[in-house]
This record gives sequence, C-alpha cells and structure tokens, in this order.
Amino acid sequence: MQRLYDLLRRHPTGVDTFWAVFLLGLSGLTVVAEPWRGTRLPVAVLIVLGLCTVVALRRRAPEKMLLLTIGAGLAQMLFGVRPGPMNFAMLVIVFTVAAIGERWASRLALVCSLCAAGLAQLRWSQPESDVGLAQQTFMGVVMTVPFVLAWVLGDSMRTRRAYLTQLEERAARLEREREAQSKVAVAAERARIARELHDVVAHNVSVMVVQADGAAYVMDAAPDQARQALEIISGTGRQALAEMRRLLGVLRTGDAEEAGEYVPQPDVDQIEVLIEQVRQAGLTVDFKIEGTPRPLPSGVELTAYRIVQEALTNTRKHGGPDAGASVRLVYFDDGLGLLVEDDGRGASHELYEDGGADGAGHGMIGMRERVGMVGGTLDAGPRPGGGFRISALLPLKPAR
Repeated sequence: MQRLYDLLRRHPTGVDTFWAVFLLGLSGLTVVAEPWRGTRLPVAVLIVLGLCTVVALRRRAPEKMLLLTIGAGLAQMLFGVRPGPMNFAMLVIVFTVAAIGERWASRLALVCSLCAAGLAQLRWSQPESDVGLAQQTFMGVVMTVPFVLAWVLGDSMRTRRAYLTQLEERAARLEREREAQSKVAVAAERARIARELHDVVAHNVSVMVVQADGAAYVMDAAPDQARQALEIISGTGRQALAEMRRLLGVLRTGDAEEAGEYVPQPDVDQIEVLIEQVRQAGLTVDFKIEGTPRPLPSGVELTAYRIVQEALTNTRKHGGPDAGASVRLVYFDDGLGLLVEDDGRGASHELYEDGGADGAGHGMIGMRERVGMVGGTLDAGPRPGGGFRISALLPLKPAR
C-alpha cells in the first residue's frame, strides 16, 4: 500500500489525467442525454474537453487552467450550456490555485467563486416558476458555499505548506549553525591541547637537552656534576610525564575536574619551583614578587605559569650561553602583572612578530592566545639595551 502511495505521489499529473478521463466519461453521458439544437452541441463538447483538460493540467499550469476555466464558464453562459458534471472542474481549479498558484490567481479565483453561483442562478432561472426571489437568493448562497470552502481549504494548505517550509529552513539553518559551532569548539580544543603540549614538551625537553649536554661534557672530568645533571634530567622527565598524564586524563574523561587525580594544574605558587629547575639547568634567574599575593582564578594562574615557562625556555634557546633573566610578579588591585627580561642576544624579528623562527613558531602564538583567553594584554619584543622582554597584564576577578 505504501509503495502504491509513493508511486501516486511521484506521478501527480498521471493521477490528475485519470480523474480527467473519469470526468470526461460522466460529462459525455450528460451531453449525449441532453437534447441539443443548432451549434450548442459542438460548443458543449468543447466546454467539456476544456474543463477536463483543466483537471488534467491543474498542477502543471494552475494560472493558465484558471483562465481556461473562466473562458469555459463564460461560454456556457453565452451559449446556454447547462451546468453538469464537467463543472466539478471549477471547484478543483479554485482549490488548486488557492493552494499552489500565484497570489493574483488566488484572488481572482476567490472573486469568481463568489460570483459564479449568482450568475448561474440569473442565467438559468425560470421566470414562470413559483420560486420567489428570496428562495433564488438562498439557492445562490448555498451554491456559493462549496466554491468558498474549496478556496479556503486550498489557502489553508498553502499556509501550512509555507509554515512547514519555514520550519525546514529553520531546522537546516540551526543544523548549519550547530555544525559551525562544533567546528569552532573542536578547533579551540585542538589549539588548547597544542598549547599545553608545546609548553610541556618545549620546556622540559629543553632542560633535559641542556643537562644531557653538560653531563656528556663533564662525564670524565667531574663525575659528581654529571651525576647531578642526570638526576635533574630524571626529575624533569618525571615532571613531563606527570603533565602528559594529566593531559591524557583530560582527553579520556573530557572533564578537567575528573582528570585532576593525575596531577594538579600548574599555578603561580609553582613558578618558584619552575625557576629553581631553570637555575639548576644553568640559567641565572632573578625572581621577585611585588604586592600582596592572594587567590587568583585558575585560568589566570595557569596563564601566568605558562608565560614564565615559555619566556625562560626562549631565553635558553635564543639568549646565548651567558644569558641571565629576571622575573617580576606584581599584584595590582585589578590585575596581575608579569615582566620577564633577559640580557642575551634576544630573538629574531619573526619569532615575536610572525611566529615563524622557532620551527612551527607556536610558543609566542600560544602565549598570546592564552593571554587573550583571560582578557589580558601581552607585549613582547627586544629591550633597548639588548636582550628580550615579555610583559603581560592579566585582569583579576574575585576568587569564588
């Protein structure tokens, strides 16, 4: 049954043609039974054929079929061809035009529907009959009702179809917006993971490389120093593994709080531990805290830690063998200030402008992204007297 219904929906003109042939058969019987005089028979045949054509082609050309129907109706009145089964096509075309036709055609169909029954009543009324004017008027109104109902039903179907189309367009638009938001969220998450991996790998591997080179250099001359360097490499590697484990835990669970059992997020208090590791790696670092320390939002603390970590990593990579650095952490009333400076060779122009000098150049880009995420500002560039400077201001919000 469903397959038959689908077949009929795929071939609407075929269905209309079937009903047009059926209507032609009924109308033909009426024409044969009617006593005709003069030229009325050929005119009646043409009217029947025209109205049956209206039924067959009503969905392919509704406006043209409406005009054909009006012409057939006027010919009926002019030549006195009495209404018959073929006039059912008028109800069909009124419904069709109201449902799928142009607006002007729909309005014209409504006007014709209001006038057709009254004109037919006047044309074929019998003066010698006992039917009074009131009864004729009542009959005209009764005959008008089916045409008006056909138009109202068609117009309601047009409104419903327009409403469904609007709902489909809205659903499609919402689906596109949801896909776009999903892509943005995926890109943001990928960028966040890339920043975390870069910070963990770049810093810890840099420390391990420096210590490994030092251990290899003094292996024979100073075994104790080589052993100390290997211990630093071991501790740094464990820390890197711990942070990598934390990242993997976040990826597996999808929730940073659930992944907190792996290792806590770095915060401002761990900056001193970070600086001590850098000092053990051979870089001289001066660290000072100004203002009154107080609780900070976790995002600000992680951003501050990562900025210092990336800045000191860049100093080791680009500052030269005798470079020294200084770190200033300043608590303002409405913000946290960070100032990291070194007296080394500095970095190339592309590193802090285009982000392309250090391989993929993700370090400075990630730093700017982190600061932007918390609504802060970052300024990076060479110092007037040589070396490099990174200055950041992170806005504070009351800790909850």
